[in-house]
Amino acid sequence: MSFYEVHASIRATPDRVWALLTDPPRLVAGGLGILRLEGRIAPGEKLKLWSEAAPDRAFALRVTVFEPARRMVWEGGMPLGLFRGVRQFVLEPATTGVQFHMREDYSGPLLGLISKSMPDLNPSFQKFAAGLKSLAEAGPP
Repeated sequence: MSFYEVHASIRATPDRVWALLTDPPRLVAGGLGILRLEGRIAPGEKLKLWSEAAPDRAFALRVTVFEPARRMVWEGGMPLGLFRGVRQFVLEPATTGVQFHMREDYSGPLLGLISKSMPDLNPSFQKFAAGLKSLAEAGPP
């Protein structure tokens, strides 16, 4: 599979959801499937992320798009574009709150080889969206 994605309706403001998406300690403690996250989530910043899907591996990422309360993109991969992952977070205002959309696209010449060893990330994506929804709808900490 060359991408994974998830959608969720969240009864909270885009600003509230954005505040959670850009708060590393809350992302780690919130039951979203992130074990550890180092770095600041801000434009151009570098991140290092460990997930439940691959607990022994750190993913080096860069925040390449940062449009507060609207859209954010994290990118990572191998040198020379041999393999690349691009995760996009999108928030769209809705009548009852916000529509959350997260999608990760994979590309590069080594995609075929690497994708064979990747776990199914659908459960991980579902857990992230459900955890974010729960945190956002619970209100302030």
